[in-house]
Formats: sequence, C-alpha cells, structure tokens
Amino acid sequence: EAFIVVVGCYAQLKPQEIAAIPGVDLVLGANEKFDLAAHLEGLDGRQEHGRAVFGPIKEVSRFIPSYNAGEPGGVGERTRTFLKVQDGCDYFCSFCTIPLARGRSRSGTVAETLALAREVAASGVREIVLTGVNIGDFGRDGETFLDLIEALDRVEGIARFRISSIEPNLCSDAIIDLVAASERFAPHFHMPLQSGSDSILERMRRRYDTALYAERVARIRQRMPDACIGVDVITGTPGETEEEFLRSQAFLTSLPVDYLHVFTYSERANTTAVRMPDTVPMAERRERTKQLRMLSHKLQRAHYERHAGEVRPVLFEAEAHEERMLGFTDNYLRVSLPYDPALVNEVVPVSLERIDGDGHYT
Repeated sequence: EAFIVVVGCYAQLKPQEIAAIPGVDLVLGANEKFDLAAHLEGLDGRQEHGRAVFGPIKEVSRFIPSYNAGEPGGVGERTRTFLKVQDGCDYFCSFCTIPLARGRSRSGTVAETLALAREVAASGVREIVLTGVNIGDFGRDGETFLDLIEALDRVEGIARFRISSIEPNLCSDAIIDLVAASERFAPHFHMPLQSGSDSILERMRRRYDTALYAERVARIRQRMPDACIGVDVITGTPGETEEEFLRSQAFLTSLPVDYLHVFTYSERANTTAVRMPDTVPMAERRERTKQLRMLSHKLQRAHYERHAGEVRPVLFEAEAHEERMLGFTDNYLRVSLPYDPALVNEVVPVSLERIDGDGHYT
C-alpha cells in the first residue's frame, strides 16, 4: 500500500486544487513537507478527497540542506549528485512566482553543508553540483557563498564541484578567482541574463544591467579562457517590442558565451508582469524563442569546435547508450566512447578528436 503525496512549488501555490485530483492523498506546503512522516501517520487511505496541509508563504523559514541519494543508503550508480545549499529568493522579479512558492531566501551553515558533502564523497560519487534558487545568496550569521566554496574546495574525495547557476550581481571577482585557481571547481558558469535590453531588465526588476553582465562574462573569460558560460534568457515578456528583442539578440550575439537556455514567457498568477500592458502574442513569443535557440545552437557548436584537438578530463557515467558511455569534460563538453566498465565514475584524460552527429566528442 502506498500513498501519493505532492510537494513542491505548485503544492504551495495551489494546494486545494491538487488535493482534489483523484488519487492524491496528501498535499504539503513548503514548510510542512519537512514533517512528511508525521503527516503520513494521519492517513488511512479511506478519505474521499486528498488532504492539504499548508501555511502562508511568509511564514516559511525552515531549510534543511540535502542531496539526491539515489538508492537507499547511498547514491546507487550515480557519478554526480545535486547538493541543495539554499532555497527561496528575495528578489521578487516581476515575471517570477518563486518567492510566492518557495518563500524568502534561506540556507544552512557552511558546517552543515560540508558534512553532507563528506557523506557524498564517502558514497563514491565524484562530482557534486551545488543547487538552490539563488545560491549566490547563501549565508547565515555572517557566512557567504565564497566562504562555502572555499571550504568545499578542501573536501577530500570529490573530484569536481560545479556551480549550477549564479546571479551576475553575486558572481564576484573573488568567486571567479577561486574557481580559476581551484583544481576541483569546474570552469563552468551559468548566469541568468533574462534579456539583453536594459529597458526590459528594468521592467523585470533585475539587479544588474547589460554593462555589468558583459563585464562579468569578460572577467570569467580573462581568468578562464576555456570556461563554459551559459545564459538564461526569456522572450516575449509584456511590452517587449521588436526593437527591444533585436537589441537583446544583438547583445547575446556579441557575448563570448557558449549556450543559451531560452524560455518563452508564460503568465504566472499574482506576479507584477501579469498585470502589465502590451502583451506579446504567443506566436510572436515562440518565433523569438526559435530565433534565440538557433543562436544557441551556433554558440554551442562553436564552443565544441574551439576545443578540438585538446586533451581534457572527462568524468564518465555508468549508464550505457547503445554500447557507448557518456561523460562531461570539466568545461561541459559531452564525450562519447565505447563502453568500458573500468572507466565508470573515473575522471580520465580524453583527446577530443571528432564531433559526431549527436553533437558529442568521440
């Protein structure tokens, strides 16, 4: 016998709606999910409708550092795991519902996070990806994200740390310099931009302009010429004119970055943007998304071709794909080789010779 329990962003935003779905037994809000076992005790499986237990998002204050454990008692056959170091956000960007679903920014301590990183290392996993909603905002009682990564850089047993995403205004010179000097932190930065038009960034309530963003990218390139730099961008936010889109596209084209994650704007209830005038038709939003994804393909191809002939460290995964194994270089190039169990979960130097039809080095 099993119960179906729903947690996450939508569970906090629309708990009663989810509880009414046939088969759902329990819906827990952002605070309540940490007491899952206690809430399960009250279920018997005979209730006609699901139960929703939630509180106001402004009361959400708990944070428990965690990682995806895979198999019970370990990480199974994983070669990398995701370590959550922060949750929530204080930025309240006009298009974003995360503060309404996840609450204010909060995190654990450096000591708590280090303890989990050592657990992961003891399990045999070689790579840890640091995750959160706004991980650059990590910090409690005077601690900072820089303090955290300085401490993690000394954890034995982990071959590679990767920063999942960091806001450009929080990506300091000190953070960039630490990654550049580190043998463990991967030269890979993913920085949300959202738009290459300053007028749109202002309407989005972002905390930087294109000049700061370009300066951060230039700093990374100066310190780590081989680094991979990824960008988040949104098309079709309310009021985005053709001129603003073209300005954004031109700015992205001018940046020495390596791929784009392109999102088509979609309305989110209770956000500032949903009340803004001059909605962009969905067909136009999708066309702009298509154009930026074409640009992303060109950028990514250039990133791969730029490193042809190099030898780079690759961490190989356990899963086999048609008798081949896949892995990533430190700077996020996908590599495919004939399957060899001796290479699983090992970091080995690989000569990057040829790009196959799937876009992998072979």
